[in-house]
Amino acid sequence: MGGNRRKTGNKSVLNQTDQLDTSDTDSMSSCSTAVSELTLDQTTETTTSKDSFFDELIDSLYEKRGSTREKALLMLVDSFESFVLLPLLENKSATLVHLFLGSLKKKGSVKESSLACKAIGLLAVTLGVGPGGMEIMKETMPELSRSLAAGNVNDFSMMVAVLDCLAIVTFVGANDLEETQVALKAIWDVIHPKSGSKVGTVKKFKPPVIAAAINAWTFLLTTINSWRTNPEIWKDHISHLSTLLDSEDRAVRMAAGEAIALLFEMKFLDISINHEGQIEKDPKYPLFLYMQAMKAKVTAQIAALSNEAGGKGTEKKNLSDQRDLFQKILDYIKDGWSPEESVKVSAKLGILRVSSWSELIQLNFIKRHLGKGFLKHAQDNSLMHEIFHFESNKTEGLSTQAKKIYRSEEEKGRALKLNKDRKNAQERKQSILNEQDS
Repeated sequence: MGGNRRKTGNKSVLNQTDQLDTSDTDSMSSCSTAVSELTLDQTTETTTSKDSFFDELIDSLYEKRGSTREKALLMLVDSFESFVLLPLLENKSATLVHLFLGSLKKKGSVKESSLACKAIGLLAVTLGVGPGGMEIMKETMPELSRSLAAGNVNDFSMMVAVLDCLAIVTFVGANDLEETQVALKAIWDVIHPKSGSKVGTVKKFKPPVIAAAINAWTFLLTTINSWRTNPEIWKDHISHLSTLLDSEDRAVRMAAGEAIALLFEMKFLDISINHEGQIEKDPKYPLFLYMQAMKAKVTAQIAALSNEAGGKGTEKKNLSDQRDLFQKILDYIKDGWSPEESVKVSAKLGILRVSSWSELIQLNFIKRHLGKGFLKHAQDNSLMHEIFHFESNKTEGLSTQAKKIYRSEEEKGRALKLNKDRKNAQERKQSILNEQDS
């Protein structure tokens, strides 16, 4: 990028966002205005005009002043969230990744580094599976892994941004199990840190970082086939996740619960042994017994958390969400009831529907990463259509009477599910009251 354009280009884009220094609300409002103008440009201006918008933002990332780089990153993140800009970004992706990594490596503000991580992840989602996504992963994984290993336990917002970024770029760009395992190990080392160079020193991250790490690790785990892994490696994981179910922090407990639900669904805890003859002589028999014991232990913990009376920790917020989540996990473990969720995307595309723990975990992580842009990407991003199943509007073309019948059947199904959820909630409440009386 030439220095001449850098001196003149900043005024036309970034001068519109001088109020970025005042508050995040004002910042996003200004960014949205600029991005809306970009969208208008896509139908009224030439390709050169559209490119110039991003060229000016890219030039701003070369500036020495940190606040200027922050403004440009904020506008880019807002653009990536709000629109699927694949045609504009394909030829600029290498430059963008280089500059985003530069912001991450600089000893600048936590805000700049966090925005750079967010921008890298959103760029990977925009480019999708293929050479672009693979290149982003290969370029960024070393630095992201290094940032995790050297992570400051006090900069939890930065750690969360790095964790999310590493998970999303690996999810999009990893081409084989080995690449995914590199990221999984880096993230697991945050969840369950080992001793450092000094004997006895172990980093202890704050609960928001632990919860984010579990969510990132679980999200990546959805891409692995259980038959391709050594069952011995899951002993440490299930044991530590069981410990985290007793955490004082509710977000950590819930994240650990979802991870355990996925381990059950993907049958990572199932050990096959030879039942002919003396099973005790099967070399996998000790592991089989261990996993059976751990299954029983975590099932009891999950049952207790689904009925928790609010005594763990002082934070009562989201207690109902915790009970509902662990009841769903318990329903799956005991009765095979898979979670279901649907999102209405558009009249044309219909409904995005998930019906397994793996799909639900992917949906929630990607929704959180895309933020306000989730629906736009669900509509226009091909990656989303590779990941999720979309159901068309089944009432399209039906007569008015047929639509009424179909909707009536749907309402009956929802009513049955609501009645089941209501009954479970009443049983949990009664169980809590009985414990309080005893």
